Amino acid sequence: MALVLGVDSSTQSCKAVIVDAATGAVVRSGRAAHPDGTAVDPEAWWRALRAAVADAGGLDDIAAWSIGGQQHGMVALDASGNVIRDALLWNDTRSAAAAADLIAEFGAADLAARTGLVPVASFTITKLRWLRDHEPENAARVAAVALPHDWLTWRLRGFGPENPVLDELVTDRSDASGTGYWNPATGEYDRELLIAALGHDVALPRVLAHDESVTDADGRRVGAGAGDNAAAALGLGARPGDVVVSIGTSGTVFAISAEAVRDESGAVAGFADATGNFLPLVATLNAARVLDATATLLGVSLDGFSDLALEAAPGAGGLSLLPYFEGERTPNLPDATATLSGMTLASTTRANLARAAVEGMLRGLGAGLDALRALGIPLERALLIGGGAQSEAVRRIAPDVLGLPVEVPEIAEYVALGAARQAARAAARA
Repeated sequence: MALVLGVDSSTQSCKAVIVDAATGAVVRSGRAAHPDGTAVDPEAWWRALRAAVADAGGLDDIAAWSIGGQQHGMVALDASGNVIRDALLWNDTRSAAAAADLIAEFGAADLAARTGLVPVASFTITKLRWLRDHEPENAARVAAVALPHDWLTWRLRGFGPENPVLDELVTDRSDASGTGYWNPATGEYDRELLIAALGHDVALPRVLAHDESVTDADGRRVGAGAGDNAAAALGLGARPGDVVVSIGTSGTVFAISAEAVRDESGAVAGFADATGNFLPLVATLNAARVLDATATLLGVSLDGFSDLALEAAPGAGGLSLLPYFEGERTPNLPDATATLSGMTLASTTRANLARAAVEGMLRGLGAGLDALRALGIPLERALLIGGGAQSEAVRRIAPDVLGLPVEVPEIAEYVALGAARQAARAAARA
């Protein structure tokens, strides 16, 4: 039985699954926590990766491996392979002004045509501009820029400060497509945009094709890896017509498209996927934590919160929650706050507040479906995943709010399973 390893290095933790390459069955697994915050020392991810792999039984009997990871995080390296500063994560909004500056300089239409994206604070290009403007000494030291999955792949292959071969940095189309300086149509980096962001050119990871692999120091095959959403789509086996609605730390709505997508409004990001197709995606900053925060306010468990929400009628008696607790990415309102409206003596009940929180969160995600439809992407079925999808209230309310049949796949580590599927393909081609 050939075994392969798939990893999900997410915002909150690192999950490792070891699966039978032939059947996809999980044989063993491990995990380790990541620190909180929107800026994190990548060494914490490296420690967590090693701990999760060890918890899963190690690499000794593994034929191939691959890593999926949170997109966009800026890992800036000096010429000796050292991390220069904490990585700014996707949910760090300090670069919102940098995004506006880049749009003013190049224009939204030009940027969408060149990269499939209109910059917002999430994307790596804006974080590089922020670094240039606010930490010029650090910016001047940057010799290479990687993303979380790129950097972890590099480290696990045997590179790092002790072996700083920057030319061995590799990535995949899906993660490269989230930087803001890669062209999904040509498959090439846009060096002019990179230099406009950081102030000078640097080494960037070589972009592997979805079916391409490299090796580690022990000769194992190493898949190209993927951004977390692309890996999840691969793990789910998503097909054209499916829209994946992921309710986790962030909310994401993404579909499979055979054609590259460009949206000058910036609502839909024209990412690539992990199979050679494209992954048009809408992201929100406010998702499952809206439910967590409201449950805490009401003093109930998440199960109790779900029960309360289902006691209320659709529409929550007119009570409406606009759930921008942490600003918002879609729409691009980084400084927004949440608003509760429609409060009357009759509508302001515990049950209505719970229902309003569920409906408000789902309406935010539903706006993402509308944006995909507006670009002509066919949507036939919603696959609901993530921690928030385990709420009975969310599952029962979602079809009406989203306007689609909803299926909830069984609970699984789909990002890690997608990476494992990629590793299995690499092993088969070895």
